[in-house]
Amino acid sequence: MPEETQARAPESGAAPQASSGPGSGGPSGPRPGGRPGGGPGGRGKFFRRKKVCKFCTEKIDAIPYRDVRLLQQFVAERGKIVPRRLTGVCTTHQRRLTRAIKQARNIALLPFATRH
Repeated sequence: MPEETQARAPESGAAPQASSGPGSGGPSGPRPGGRPGGGPGGRGKFFRRKKVCKFCTEKIDAIPYRDVRLLQQFVAERGKIVPRRLTGVCTTHQRRLTRAIKQARNIALLPFATRH
């Protein structure tokens, strides 16, 4: 009988601690920097709508470099061209938009950068 209790003691007692490195869950929970509710399959706080290309919906084929008001919507405050993942413009229109912005900059319709 004493042999049985000795064999069971490690199972029911405190298990040896595994190394709590950055990959292991550890006693503190998941990795630091993880977003609660984010990621695939998680329920986020906000529902993000799929962005739709403005030029495709309005059926604008050619993007004129002279239309400064239109081009300024796609240039950031510092003068950088806003990427398509932020604006929602499709690939073909983003390329045309970039070319139009660069043409407008070269003939001084748009600034290259802001003054600071």
